[in-house]
Amino acid sequence: MNPEFEEEIFASESLDTGLWKRILGLLATSKKRMILAMVIILGETCIGVTLPLLNRHAIDVFYTGVGTTQDIIRFALMYAGLVALQAYLIYQFIYQSGLIEMDVSYNTRQNAMKKLQNLSFSYYDKTPSGWIMARVTSDIARLSEILSWSFIDLLWGIFMMVMLTAVMFVTNWQLALVVVIVVPFVYLVSGWFQKRILRNYRKTRAVNSRITSGFSEGISGAKTTKTMALESMHFSEFSSLTAEMKSRSLRAIILSSLYVPIVILLSSLGNAGVIWLGGNLVMQSLIQIGTLIMFTQYAGQFFEPLRNISGILASLQMAQASAERVLSLLHTESDLTDSPEVIAKYGTILEPNEAVYEDIVGDIEFKNVDFHYNPEEPILKNFNLTVKPRQRIALVGETGSGKSTIVNLICRFYEPKSGGILIDGVDYRERSIGWLHSHLGYVLQAPHLFSGTVKENIRYGRLDATDAEIVEAAKLVDAHDFILQLEAGYDTDVGEGGGRLSTGQKQLVSFARALLANPSIFVLDEATSSIDTETEAVIQHAVDTVLKEKTSFIIAHRLSTIVNADRILVIRKGEIIEDGTHAELLEKSGYYHKLYTNQFNETMQDKMMSEL
Repeated sequence: MNPEFEEEIFASESLDTGLWKRILGLLATSKKRMILAMVIILGETCIGVTLPLLNRHAIDVFYTGVGTTQDIIRFALMYAGLVALQAYLIYQFIYQSGLIEMDVSYNTRQNAMKKLQNLSFSYYDKTPSGWIMARVTSDIARLSEILSWSFIDLLWGIFMMVMLTAVMFVTNWQLALVVVIVVPFVYLVSGWFQKRILRNYRKTRAVNSRITSGFSEGISGAKTTKTMALESMHFSEFSSLTAEMKSRSLRAIILSSLYVPIVILLSSLGNAGVIWLGGNLVMQSLIQIGTLIMFTQYAGQFFEPLRNISGILASLQMAQASAERVLSLLHTESDLTDSPEVIAKYGTILEPNEAVYEDIVGDIEFKNVDFHYNPEEPILKNFNLTVKPRQRIALVGETGSGKSTIVNLICRFYEPKSGGILIDGVDYRERSIGWLHSHLGYVLQAPHLFSGTVKENIRYGRLDATDAEIVEAAKLVDAHDFILQLEAGYDTDVGEGGGRLSTGQKQLVSFARALLANPSIFVLDEATSSIDTETEAVIQHAVDTVLKEKTSFIIAHRLSTIVNADRILVIRKGEIIEDGTHAELLEKSGYYHKLYTNQFNETMQDKMMSEL
């Protein structure tokens, strides 16, 4: 998937009020703090409007010598008290905003992680990991910052401008008009800049996603890069991306840096108008000097939030791209879900009701199943297959024939487009995804281990397993001996992705992990294709002994590993063209016979060459 293409789906060039209504929904968990913050800023605004009124009173009364010393002392104490209260409210405002930012960030990341756990394989098939990482990290961080600080600042600015406007028009409508007449011009300037800022920032975020994806791929594929001497090519591509991001970021920065000064210039013109008109009114004795000074203070207070609002609107424009991306993740609907009736009984993937989970005997049936990833390229058409309990089924065929698709449909990583798959006589969609997955054991071609110890990785198969059960599972797959030879035995750290173990060792650990769950259905997906022959023999022995009482499916490239299977299905273009035991298929002298003979001859030639 091209991240920049998806970014262009978000085409609005102005503040999308509908989008921001949904974004404000993220503040629901901080509702009490938001209300408290609004009360705080309302109180601080009232004080901010009151202080210039007190200044006018002091100038018009005390400057003319009308007030007494006691009046001045009382006035000073009241003024100091208001300033102290204002300082405290500002402290509370900063404190509450910080708490809101942490709440929004925490809850949004929790929701994003929950969503990612529920999305099906198809989402990960088309979405790069770097693209997801950019959403969960930088995009959520920017969005939580905007919702906490900028949004509350915006409320403060609106409160301040509304209250100031009311007081100014009550005091002198002429001077008030000079102040507020600037607002339409600021609005027009803002509209012009907002479209361009958002457009440039969207492009910046698109490039940032590609950079994040490049980082992720560069780290995970570092060994491949070095073995193929591709360092210069990757560095050149990365340099090109960072240069593009720098260029686009500069454009956005230039627009933002022009935007705010222009608003300040307009504000200054309004302030100058107040001084000019107010000065004339004072000279004509139509207003007192205290009123003029109050209006100059009000003009400064009015234009400060106006400038802030302009800056906040610019920030909102830039954050809108991040908001669109975060919400697109949070609102992504999985194409693999349980029905409400199933959820009511079995629970969800994250909150399962395991007490009602039925056991699986292992009878599996495909009934007229159609499936495709792309509607124009069908994989299975009217596919039928019946598997009896405890049968060991091997699937062979050329790449793209549909072997992995059949297994993935059995595991309900995908669902049929039409037809049905029955487990123990019941359509598996009548039971939950979690129910089926809890009965699965799956060993991949490229085993993945999590950071932690060998023991912890095996325990992932069943989190409540005892140490003795972990050791027993390792012994079943002949992994116990090599584990004991590690520096700390079962407590040895495997490194990120299991990087401190060999491929064969990782495969044995993942095999033990799958067995620990005591699954009813077991899948080996090309599990021996990337390991040495010695480890292959170990796994083959484990398969022959451990999987006798389980319904199992083995996708095999090396046909020597499936000669003991109960049934071998030869798949070609989504159809079963041959079905039987190893001996039966060899006797037919068909496609399987050809595959096995060619592979046997290649193995013998390799062996002879190695002995020379």
